[in-house]
Amino acid sequence: MSTKELLKKYNHPDNFMNRELSWIEFNRRVFEEAINPELPLLERVKFISIFASNLDEFYMIRVSGLKDQVDAGFAEPTIDGLTPTEQLRKIEGVLRPMLDQVNKVWRDEILPQLRENNVYLCKLEDLSPEEFIALHEYFKREIFPVLTPLAFDPGRPFPYISNLSLSLAIQVRSPKGEEFFARVKVPSSLQLLLRVDTIFQPVKGHSADEENRVYKFMWLSDLIKANLNLLFPHMEILEAHRFRITRDTDMEIQEDEADDLLKTIEENIRQRRFGNVIRLQVGRDMPEFMIDTLIENLEITRDEVHIMEGPLGLSTVMAIANLPLHKLKDKPYIPSLPKAFENGEDIFTTIKEKDILLHHPYESFSPVIEFIKKASRDPDVLAIKQTLYRVGANSPVVEYLIEAAERGKQVAVLVELKARFDEENNIFWARELEKVGAHVVYGLLGLKTHAKMALVVRREADGLRRYVHLSTGNYNATTAKMYTDLGLFTCNDEIGVDVSNIFNYLTGYSKQTEFNKLLVAPINLREKLLELVEREVEHVRAGREGRIVMKLNSLVDPLFISALYEASNAGVKIDLIVRGICCLIPGKPGVSENIRVTSIVGRFLEHSRIFYFENNGDFEIFLSSADMMQRNLDRRVEIAFPILDEKLKKQLKDIILKVMLIDNQKARVLRPDGTYYFAPIEEGQKLINSQEWFMKNSTKPPKKLAKKLSDKE
Repeated sequence: MSTKELLKKYNHPDNFMNRELSWIEFNRRVFEEAINPELPLLERVKFISIFASNLDEFYMIRVSGLKDQVDAGFAEPTIDGLTPTEQLRKIEGVLRPMLDQVNKVWRDEILPQLRENNVYLCKLEDLSPEEFIALHEYFKREIFPVLTPLAFDPGRPFPYISNLSLSLAIQVRSPKGEEFFARVKVPSSLQLLLRVDTIFQPVKGHSADEENRVYKFMWLSDLIKANLNLLFPHMEILEAHRFRITRDTDMEIQEDEADDLLKTIEENIRQRRFGNVIRLQVGRDMPEFMIDTLIENLEITRDEVHIMEGPLGLSTVMAIANLPLHKLKDKPYIPSLPKAFENGEDIFTTIKEKDILLHHPYESFSPVIEFIKKASRDPDVLAIKQTLYRVGANSPVVEYLIEAAERGKQVAVLVELKARFDEENNIFWARELEKVGAHVVYGLLGLKTHAKMALVVRREADGLRRYVHLSTGNYNATTAKMYTDLGLFTCNDEIGVDVSNIFNYLTGYSKQTEFNKLLVAPINLREKLLELVEREVEHVRAGREGRIVMKLNSLVDPLFISALYEASNAGVKIDLIVRGICCLIPGKPGVSENIRVTSIVGRFLEHSRIFYFENNGDFEIFLSSADMMQRNLDRRVEIAFPILDEKLKKQLKDIILKVMLIDNQKARVLRPDGTYYFAPIEEGQKLINSQEWFMKNSTKPPKKLAKKLSDKE
């Protein structure tokens, strides 16, 4: 069936879930971790912080985009049938009760349990006279000099308010009885949660031991509010209330009009803070006249006001989650060193012997760093080529690339400047690499480069050899401890040639359209994956079994979803493990009865992408940097790379995918109505938390693990 026929057959609003509402359900699953009583307390605090941070970004990018469409008069419905206006209405209808629930859990569950463990979020009345005096002196010394009260009157316009900043709206009265409005920003350069116990020394008798000491926090806004008389001397403080705004931060870059992409993005970063206001959060006690003043001067509508019962900006409670209270956290996990590297042999010799699969964070990221380090110092290495998407502020990988360039090696790096919210880090590293003579390119016009590749060209006795590392995740040593990803080291000649050709495509004017082993977006990834799905359909129609398993972060693309629907209707058994957004509706009669969708949300962020096609027993497995979204398939440079080694293929099929498919502790099952549930545990069924299982078994031989899992069937 042609792609047009596929879309025509399934292009009905009832066959697709709304992308934004599906994302909200993902964030609900994050919040469900926060209310899980089996989790250690500070892990629950961490998930509340992540929930709030996720929501901020959702408003800054997705909600702002919908509002832009409404403002532009765009009223076309998405494939699920909802117009931008309808989506905004539904988003608010779903989110507001959820936010009430979050604040209730924070107030009624988390805070009392923190107090039971000597962690206090204090109000002024909770402080002793000595603590109050110490804080007052601290305010005058460390905070007062940083604050800038901004008046609002005919001579002074309404002050600019930056994105995600917390402020106080203040009404003051002069000795003459005149009333004025003012605003004081809580400086983002200061910690919004103040550690009282580090300012006022713990009273005698408190242990210095971190696990037993008393921790006291206070909202910085409360301390500022208590000392407003110092900012407005001889004025009467009538009202003082918190508020927080969220701005549109999505950057629109006209690349074809940019003379210098780096400078253009730098300017866009500066402009980002001036985006339109798309959300105003205020405390419930703020009077109506103040809300009206803010609405008028921020040029927003009443619908964009969120009246909050609890704290504004719960993402900041990560400061509490980071306390050194190990009894209130998950047990520390130290990744294991992959067996292939245990003998201390030269890394190039090890890779030349066989392909090596890395499973992060259960296995250490250190071999990847060692790979670039050794390449930078090995006199036989002639060139290093690498893509960098999100590398972080402190990057050992980039440091070794710089060292390689300083040693005279040819270093070519694709630095993706358009990696959202990582632009500043990437600009810094791009400049540092350019300083030492590395060849730095910023990608192709109109495309983000999201593929994760590193290529090392080495002179050896039998000629030049290519060593390749491919991954589903970023070259970021920090996130490699928190994200689940898969990486491959290989010396396969055909893959090496493919990677060389992709780098030529990125850095030069190559028009390569055929590749030996890799699937490459936007060239052939979509086409090849659709062919693999169709092959499973053909097997079923020929009387054979067909099966597809895909692990993704997001499943949005209408054409690919339609192809999966067609496969399901043909009888192909399909399991999808989709962490976040899923616009496919599973279990719908006549459409998707053979499709099951689960989502795993746990200690680590599920980030790997795995594509499994049964192929009548001669199965194929690809790992990828791409999700099934239009942006990944059509507007990004992405790769899917095959696992060719039979042992590694079996490890992925019989261990990694299998364990995730039998997870009954952190995997939630998607219902046709878009909600998720935990599958009921049958009598005698063993409890499986896939992430804990991988942590426990990361050092055991794959062959034994596969047999162990097989024996349980």
